[in-house]
Amino acid sequence: MLLAFASACVERPIAPGEATVSSSQSKPAPEKQENQLAASPEAPAASEVATLGAGCFWCVEAVYQQIPGVLKVESGYMGGKTPNPSYEEVCTGTTGHAEVVQVTFDPRRLSYPKLLESFWKLHDPTTLNRQGADVGTQYRSAIFYHSAAQREAAERSKSEAASHFPSPIVTEITSAGTFYQAEDYHQNYYRLNKRQPYCQFVIRPKLEKLGLEK
Repeated sequence: MLLAFASACVERPIAPGEATVSSSQSKPAPEKQENQLAASPEAPAASEVATLGAGCFWCVEAVYQQIPGVLKVESGYMGGKTPNPSYEEVCTGTTGHAEVVQVTFDPRRLSYPKLLESFWKLHDPTTLNRQGADVGTQYRSAIFYHSAAQREAAERSKSEAASHFPSPIVTEITSAGTFYQAEDYHQNYYRLNKRQPYCQFVIRPKLEKLGLEK
């Protein structure tokens, strides 16, 4: 059942006297500043783009990077009113943006409905503006469609997923706007920073539940 995977970004155990760690409270610099992001292969002419919000983009990126048929995953912001916002601005909740991943995929290997199946599994779409310890409108569950076909598929997928959750799905389905790529240190975050507390206590358990590489 999808519900078995819908724990999203769960809170980690807190040791006595230790501060909590959430993606909005602690965005440490990458462990290895000298590391460069791995070059992404050129997308074929038949590729498509999906834009999804499911809480902290570090979590969502780490999952979609391992889905066969995905060619590229970029973390960024969409759905707000402030042009080219910074991470700090988005965290205030005043820009209206959601943290999203823009997924370029090969529809010959991965259909859009199949891509959305992973979306419902990797987070809890029934919690409004919250995933685990991450709270705010920037963490809202959202599907930004790029075509009428994507909109229809998203609505159908949402209806099909509803029976697998005990509460109503609050995921918004809306037309894609301008995608603003997040700062460089947000890209490929889990792969470059596996020893960071957020990666160890939030992202890694998510990957384990989904049966993905840790």
